[in-house]
Amino acid sequence: MAGRMQEAYDALVAEGRIRPDPAQHAVLPLFEALAERLEAAPAQGRGRLGGLFRRARPEPAPKGIYLWGDVGRGKSMLMDLFMERVGIAEKRRVHFHAFMQEVHEGINAARARGEADAVRPVADRVARELRLLCLDEMQITDIADAMIVGRFFERLFDQGVAVVTTSNRPPEDLYKNGLNRQLFLPFIALLRERMEVVKLDSPTDYRQHRLAAEDTWFTPADAAARARIDALWEDLTGGASAPLVLKVKGREVVIPAFGNGVARASFWELCGQPLGPADYLALAEAVRVLILEEVPRLSAANYNEARRFVTLIDTLYEARVHLIVSAADVPERLYVEGEGSFEFARTASRLREMQSAGWGG
Repeated sequence: MAGRMQEAYDALVAEGRIRPDPAQHAVLPLFEALAERLEAAPAQGRGRLGGLFRRARPEPAPKGIYLWGDVGRGKSMLMDLFMERVGIAEKRRVHFHAFMQEVHEGINAARARGEADAVRPVADRVARELRLLCLDEMQITDIADAMIVGRFFERLFDQGVAVVTTSNRPPEDLYKNGLNRQLFLPFIALLRERMEVVKLDSPTDYRQHRLAAEDTWFTPADAAARARIDALWEDLTGGASAPLVLKVKGREVVIPAFGNGVARASFWELCGQPLGPADYLALAEAVRVLILEEVPRLSAANYNEARRFVTLIDTLYEARVHLIVSAADVPERLYVEGEGSFEFARTASRLREMQSAGWGG
């Protein structure tokens, strides 16, 4: 693997897909060293026949990487570059929010079976299949996540699973001011012990630069607008995506396309369904960019959808989520008559602010 990360990075620079960045360059050796350790280690019988051939005492995982820094600095790009080039089969890349949903589902199923420790079998199942787990955008705001991550990840590490994760925060700021946070503190110590914690200290917000170079409001919402949004989607995500399933109060909210912290949905998928503030809050916590397509003109004829749209925009605004929109008209002319049109002026103002340079958290 030695040199492959550097070669791949240099190729992206040569193609003009990224700019050379000293801060990004400085962390490449960490990824190369981890890849070499993973490629040199035996697979320990993971996979379908793991139960027959796996050692009783697996080797502990090599130190993983916790890469943190401000939004748009290239953390996910570096992790994806590593994920693509590390030469093992037992690897997975997934958004942290989506992964924790799977973990909770597994824990609930284990409890239903009467397992005394419902966390351990879920971690062991992951460990049977993986030697490398790449988690994008670790953030912990939910007490349900906070109360299990310590035991869960300690089990993964002990079973030989190396973890690479990106985050906007250092470990000490995870679950900050959360309920019963003292119970969460051992997880912070675990991260420091079992992972290389590195700040990607680049001064440049590349995501903001990409968005600033493009319009973020496309009108009318026609084929030309869709083509330009397709190009932005490709640029921001690399074209790789999967549905994002949000668990909200026992329900599932499905966002049809999600990749690299960017979600994409139509107005009708988010505002034509009976969704509310809790659903939009979960969305805002899970994504950093939302592409919202086909926003129609609003009036008394679609009043319920218009109210949901206002709630969605308010939520995204408070969370400082980047927004890309295709719509029937500019914000000020979207809702010009009928009940609620006067109040919509505030929403239009927020939409204008969200298009300004420097927007985003």
